[in-house]
Parts: sequence; C-alpha cells; structure tokens
Amino acid sequence: MHKIKTILIIIFINGIIMSQNFNFEQSLYYNYEFFKEKTLKDRFFKHSEIKSLIESLKRKNVFHIEEVGKSFEGKEIFLLSIGSGKKKVFLWSQMHGDEPTATAALFDIFNFLADTVHYYDLRKFILQNVTLYFMPMVNPDGADNFTRRNSMMIDINRDANRLETPEARLLMNVFDSIKADFGFNLHDQSHRFSVGNSFKQATISFLAPPFDYEKNIDSVRLNSMKLISGLYELLNKFIPGHISKYSDDYEPRAFGDNFQKKGTSTILVESGGWKNDPEKQFIRKLNFILLLSAFKQIADDSYKNFDENIYNSIPFNEERLYDLVLRNLTISKNGFDYKLDLAINFEEILLKDKSGVFLKSQIENIGDLSNYYGIEDYDLTGYRLDSGKTFSKEFSNLKEVEKVDVFEMLKKGYTNFILKNSNGEVSDIPFNLITDKKKPDFSIKIGNNATFVIRRNGKIEYSVINGFIQNLNTKTFKNNGLVF
Repeated sequence: MHKIKTILIIIFINGIIMSQNFNFEQSLYYNYEFFKEKTLKDRFFKHSEIKSLIESLKRKNVFHIEEVGKSFEGKEIFLLSIGSGKKKVFLWSQMHGDEPTATAALFDIFNFLADTVHYYDLRKFILQNVTLYFMPMVNPDGADNFTRRNSMMIDINRDANRLETPEARLLMNVFDSIKADFGFNLHDQSHRFSVGNSFKQATISFLAPPFDYEKNIDSVRLNSMKLISGLYELLNKFIPGHISKYSDDYEPRAFGDNFQKKGTSTILVESGGWKNDPEKQFIRKLNFILLLSAFKQIADDSYKNFDENIYNSIPFNEERLYDLVLRNLTISKNGFDYKLDLAINFEEILLKDKSGVFLKSQIENIGDLSNYYGIEDYDLTGYRLDSGKTFSKEFSNLKEVEKVDVFEMLKKGYTNFILKNSNGEVSDIPFNLITDKKKPDFSIKIGNNATFVIRRNGKIEYSVINGFIQNLNTKTFKNNGLVF
C-alpha cells in the first residue's frame, strides 16, 4: 500500500511538472533527460551518426526532411522543418566542425518536437505560430576530422561573400529561400573566456551581430537584442554570472553579420566552458532550454517586452582565464630564490583514430598573474617548485611500468619513466613515458610541458605531471601522462 501511494505521488508531481502551467523552462531543466538523444554521448560524433538519426526521424513522419546538398567530400547536408506558423525561424549549427555542442542539442529538441505526449500544449502553441527550419552539421567533413575548417581548409564562417565552399553556397541558398524572421547561429567558443574581468567562465555568450562598422541599430537588430535580453534573464536562473556577450566587431565575411544585414534578426549563441564539463553536456542542456524558450518568446511576441538595455549591460567576453594557475611558488635559479605565479593550459590533441582527444600541457605564463584567474587556482605560498626525476631503470613494456607503486614513486619525486618501446600517444598512468633517446625539456620555460614537483618543508606534497596536479596527501591520481 505504501509503495502504491509513493507511485501515485510521483505520477502526480510529474503531471504538474509536465503541465504547461508550471514554469516550463524550469520544468525542462528537470525533465531534460527524457528528451536527451542518448546516442550522442560526447563531442566526437560523426556525420554517419547524424545521418542515422535523421533516417530514424523520417520514419516518425513528423518533420519535413530534405537533402539540400553535399559537402566538399560528398557528405549529405540536411534541412529539417516543422510547424505551420507565419513566423519563420532558421537555426544552423556546426559550420565549424569542432563545435558540436548545439548540434547535439538540436537532436534533443527534435526528440522534444517529435514527442506526442509531454508538453503537448506548449509544443502545439509553438508549432501553430512558428515554422522552424534546422540545418544541423553544416560542415560534416570538419566534424568527421574534428577540425574547425572544411576539407578545402577554409573557414566557412569567413566565406559568406565569396561563397567558394559548397557548404557556404548551400547555407546562403537555403537562407535566401526561407527568408526567416529570426536566425540562430550556433557555435562553441573557448572555455577560457571569462565574463568580463572576473574568474567566472563564460558558459553561454550571445551576440546580436552588427550589420556595419558603425554598429548601427535598426528594427531587425533591435529584435535580436530584445530576444537576447529575454534569454539572458532566463539563463540567469540557472547560471547566474556565467553569461557574457561575444565581441561585437563587425565582420563583413561572416554569415551572422550578413544575415542581419539581409533582414533576419540573428542571434549568435556561443557555448563556452563549465567546470568539470569537458564534453559540454551541461551546456548542451542549456542550449536545449534556451532555444525552446526562444521559440515560445517568438511565438507569443513576449520578447518585445524586454528592454534592450539588458542586452547592453551584458559584460563582454575577456581572456582572463588559464586552465591552471599556481600562485606564490618559490623557485631557485643561479643561487637565487624568487617567487612567481605559473599559468598552465592544455591543448587538445586528436587521437589517431579520431575517437577523442588527449591533453598536452604547456606553460603559458610566468610572473605576477594577479589580474588573471585559473579555472583551477591554487595559492601555494610557502611551497617550493623543484624538478621531477626520471627513474633510471628502462622498462621493456607498459605492463612492467604499471606494476610500480604509484604513490611511493611520486613521494620520491619521480615524474617520468623510460620505456623501450611504445606505440601509444598518452600514458594510462600518472607518469610521463620517455621513449626517445633525447630527453624532453621539463625546465620552467614558457612553451615547455608542465612537469615538476612541489615541496613544503622539504616534503613533496604535489606532483604536476603534464599539467595535472596530483595531491599526494589524498592519494587520488589522474591518469594524465604523455608518451615522449
């Protein structure tokens, strides 16, 4: 009996949450997993996976789906449309192949729009008032290689005037045929952008692109600003302080600027960074919510009620963040002790099989970094930086290395092992593996890999190996070494 009551309570609560009377954006936040496209698990999905999902959508008979053209390498590019409303909204994503967050969010939205039970009234209202057009994965060749540019090595978003790439010609032709009222230009930006001069990552950045160098405002751009103001107010409920504005310098070669000029109120959405979310799954969720909210605001004209001064007050992106900042470290050189701050960034290196990336660290800055912030930030006053050691024994294979006592080796100051042969690119243990006769340079110089130890009162308390800081007091280690 108790179990039956519990089930009924859950059903009742879910009924409230799923109803349109409940704040629907908040409701979507808690019910997002119901619509999330589970096959898109990370940032490295390929065109073939997108094509397969679109084929599945065809069978549901909800969207009008057409192949509108092909990429330089001959991969299909699709346009999906749904709705019967007079207001037209055009969304395009992944014109940069290594910016997939919004593409994944669009397939979550497709699941929402194809659902016939939940949020029925909301979906019906949107589709009666708005016609939605989607072009996911504009750059499938770049997506398959996880590169910004297409296979012609051209940045598609700098080809809006010459239209030399087939992808740019296709995007422009589709845009001209739709004559949309609103356009959403969906991108990813660096996770190191901050919200103004602050330590907060810019998780979502917006822009109402200018249509001239003077950054004039007409009714078309004003509508973009008002809609962004509404979306800013919405996102502040979920990520207060983590919303910024992208640089508003006019770029005459870019699609967003040209679409604004042509009369479509265009909104740039840039997915940035969120701590401990390298695959941007939380940011994908935010895209899902903000785009559905935008559709509703366009459908009921509620965006017109927002003051464009909200848009004007949004701080611009600034480059104030490093991946890791170690502050107030003491270091010795030429017999002198001095104090410094150390900034470390990671570069994503695509694995040979293109299934993902590994991280390679680099020392980016040295000195007084008091006006910069670390996504990870440590005050190490009283600590001393010393070189790590390379274990003298040469191991014949990785299995031999894996038998060592990690904690004991780190306590003794070892950061590197010599390995006779290795075909790998990244170490699966928290040590660097040196296979070449030439020893890597681990000295504290800008551009070098960040590998060293940190002592207090002579005792090693931290090891930094390939930029990842290992706390020897907790015995929790990250598998992050490199193969040299």
